[in-house]
Amino acid sequence: MLRYRMLLCVLLLAIFPASALERPEVTFKIFQFPPNMIPRIDGNDDDWAMVPDSYAIGMDQLEDTEAPGGHGTDRDPKDLDVKVKVGWVKGLNRLYFLYEAYKGYWDFSQPGLHNDIFEVVVDGDLSGGPLIDMYHRDVWTPQAVGDMSKLDPRITSSDAYFAQQGAHAQNYHIFTPADGKDWTMDWGCAQYTKDLPYANHAMKYNFKPGEPGKLVLEFWITPFDYAGCEGPDRAVESVLAENKLIGLSWAVIDYHGPNSNRRKFWNLSHKQAFFGNASDLVAFRLMPLEPQFRKPIDAQWSFKIVDMDQRLVAFKDLSEGQIASWKWDFGDGTTSTEQDPIHQYKNKPGREGIYTVTLYVTGPAGSSRLAKVWGVHVTGSSPPVAVQP
Repeated sequence: MLRYRMLLCVLLLAIFPASALERPEVTFKIFQFPPNMIPRIDGNDDDWAMVPDSYAIGMDQLEDTEAPGGHGTDRDPKDLDVKVKVGWVKGLNRLYFLYEAYKGYWDFSQPGLHNDIFEVVVDGDLSGGPLIDMYHRDVWTPQAVGDMSKLDPRITSSDAYFAQQGAHAQNYHIFTPADGKDWTMDWGCAQYTKDLPYANHAMKYNFKPGEPGKLVLEFWITPFDYAGCEGPDRAVESVLAENKLIGLSWAVIDYHGPNSNRRKFWNLSHKQAFFGNASDLVAFRLMPLEPQFRKPIDAQWSFKIVDMDQRLVAFKDLSEGQIASWKWDFGDGTTSTEQDPIHQYKNKPGREGIYTVTLYVTGPAGSSRLAKVWGVHVTGSSPPVAVQP
């Protein structure tokens, strides 16, 4: 029986891969902003001047996947010229975007979906798979959307919408510009993901519908591992960390006049279905700080209480730079020169069970220390030792 179950799992993984990404030959980079240089969301690009050009993604990476054959490359910068940079900040689960676009004809006069659009899809945990209702209903071949014979008749569009759409990966239809309408259409029922405290935006432009000009769009969004219809209380943000790989892609939807349905779909994924299937996104890596923003040596650390009853605490060195030696002062009169010590607190000086712990590090670039004042608090069954206050 176990053998057949294992075989079934293998077959299911072959049919429905847990995660896959398009364009395996490339991995794009997400710039890490220093915590004291977080970009203001004001529609100005001056905060992004520090981002190297190697992070910029332009028209040369996009293909018109609605062209005959699905690989249109007839790019004309007089008609459309786009540059995108993506950033993040360590400790914040946000993705920052700078979208700069010049168009020879901006189409945004109508109140509906017919609008020049910057469409962004993000899958923060690489879970892959369908993310909009029609793809969730597709039984075997997600790429065959539109073929009604492939749809599971037991799953209604309403069921798929309220149960799954946009839950594990998010799709933002950002109107460029958004004139008299919400700044973005968020696929799915979790509409809270496009508003504060989960998103923010600003645009700058000085053209009217039908005119040429440049638009600057600055925004940030929060990727979610789970964003359900029931509201943000049960939502789970994707945790962003250095060197983590995420799924991300976008398309520039370029309309050609308010009375025409003709458009181009300039696509970073090169797979038309990316907007509804997170397995068709491309790889982006959350990069460390660029060298010019790093301290040559910087003491950093964290801790975890292993056993509160025994007052046992594990400390972890997170220091940056070349480190030759460590010294921990645990705040109870004891020290350690291990890199990642485990310490048992036995006495309780000062305020009961509260300690100021300090890490000192040295290396070729000098020395650094980090103290967390009253940062470690342990209680437990170990009898306290009487000390002077």
